[in-house]
Amino acid sequence: MNQSQPIAVIGAGLGGLAAACTLAARGHRVILFDKNSWGGGKAAVLHREGFRFDMGPTILTIPGVLRRIFSEAGLNLHEHLDLVRLDPQWRSFFEDGSVLDLHSDIPAMTSEIERFANGSVGRSYADFMALSERLNDISQRYFFWKSIGGLRDMFDARNLARGGTLKDVLSMRMGGTVSGTLRSFIKDPRVSQMLDHFTQYVGSSPDASPAVLCGIAHMQTSEGVWYPRGGTRAVAEALEKLAQDLGVRFRYGTLVTKINLKGPIVSSIETSEGETIQVSAVVSNADSVRTHRELLSGTPAAAQFNQRRSYEPACSGVVLYLGLRQRYEHLLHHNFVFSADPHLEFNSIYREGEPAPDPTCYVCASSGTEPSVAPPGGEALYVLVHTPYLRPHHDWKTMLPQYRKTILSKLKRAAGLHDIEDRIVTEDFLTPQDIHDRYRVLNGAIYGLASHGRFFGAFKPGNRTKTPGLYLCGGAAHPGPGMPMVMMSGWIAADALDTDLGNQRPNAQATELSHRS
Repeated sequence: MNQSQPIAVIGAGLGGLAAACTLAARGHRVILFDKNSWGGGKAAVLHREGFRFDMGPTILTIPGVLRRIFSEAGLNLHEHLDLVRLDPQWRSFFEDGSVLDLHSDIPAMTSEIERFANGSVGRSYADFMALSERLNDISQRYFFWKSIGGLRDMFDARNLARGGTLKDVLSMRMGGTVSGTLRSFIKDPRVSQMLDHFTQYVGSSPDASPAVLCGIAHMQTSEGVWYPRGGTRAVAEALEKLAQDLGVRFRYGTLVTKINLKGPIVSSIETSEGETIQVSAVVSNADSVRTHRELLSGTPAAAQFNQRRSYEPACSGVVLYLGLRQRYEHLLHHNFVFSADPHLEFNSIYREGEPAPDPTCYVCASSGTEPSVAPPGGEALYVLVHTPYLRPHHDWKTMLPQYRKTILSKLKRAAGLHDIEDRIVTEDFLTPQDIHDRYRVLNGAIYGLASHGRFFGAFKPGNRTKTPGLYLCGGAAHPGPGMPMVMMSGWIAADALDTDLGNQRPNAQATELSHRS
């Protein structure tokens, strides 16, 4: 790679911003491109009649990822973001009228579940969390903070015969699913349904996702759930400010249309403004599949990528942004209103490819934490319902009105929001088609690529590609979707690029930082 040219980062989502900050902190010249007029990608903001809504992600976990990115520049995260820890982490509403809060403290949660389920599953919850901690430890040592594209990248074949490594492999429960593993510990269907929902961070069905993803539960309980004052939009703004201070050049409103190769190596990019810009390397925060199919169309690199495996989009969703004249006092900051039958729900979304007739609704009511999101006494209610990724026959212009009724009916029936329509003073929405058009993701998928497959579902395209000079980050690249993971992917892509350019930074130090955080 020719280090005399700048590095291009395509896409200013959270992954692209993380990559740009890391590269700039290590002394590289970086130009950041995005077709939109703002940075942060889905972490955008919506203002309506005195209400402020986070448009995309609303749950911040694993703040240690952000700490590491800021530490690249020698900065303390907490001097740049005001983070509020939320506990209980969320409130769960069930169709039978029962309510269960999720606490980060495992003994407290064990007692809560014993009370909730009449003493039948409390100890099993502690046992499940011990397994989750074990799976997270394996992920920290073998999976996170480095470019991984498959099982061979995790384990050195020469070391598999060692007792500890082989034990780690067996502990991953290869061939098992999240749902099956959970239900081997948790017999109460409501509690298992609540814990199933950790896989919704990656937009996938727990019935089809590998058991190793049960480690998400420990990640959340150990580092907590946080709210950045200013909303999750504040995370994007903090990274954007860091990038600016480090000298990153921003090209908002500029669509990258092509990545050019000289032989097999990245040499330049082309933009919608008719420019050809010479670059030393590219980090693509665009969807990894669309990066190859569109920006590298017709190249051997694109053909090899498409032949490597099949790529299934993760789920999409409908988001309602409801400005309420009066808040609901019984809602926590984060809430889940669960379907009556999760298996039927997931079957509709992930197998039949149709919106679930009885969906689970995620509800964010942030005014209790930050009153300024709404006029006095009001609420900026964010409602997300997962849907299938776009199919050719889906016409959300005609589907949305009826599905809105389905969603509101669910909230009235199961969450006690009986007069919600009377409280709405302003309203907006996003559909899967809107998400597809706005963010240029694959078939409207919110979470990149699905994590389906008992053995290899956790693996996404690696951050270091087979094309010299091309690196990937974002929800459709390793380690996958969710706010902390896409930012980690940006750090990994930047670290891999920096290493390939000859700079040696021991990854052991990064791992130590992760464990401390």
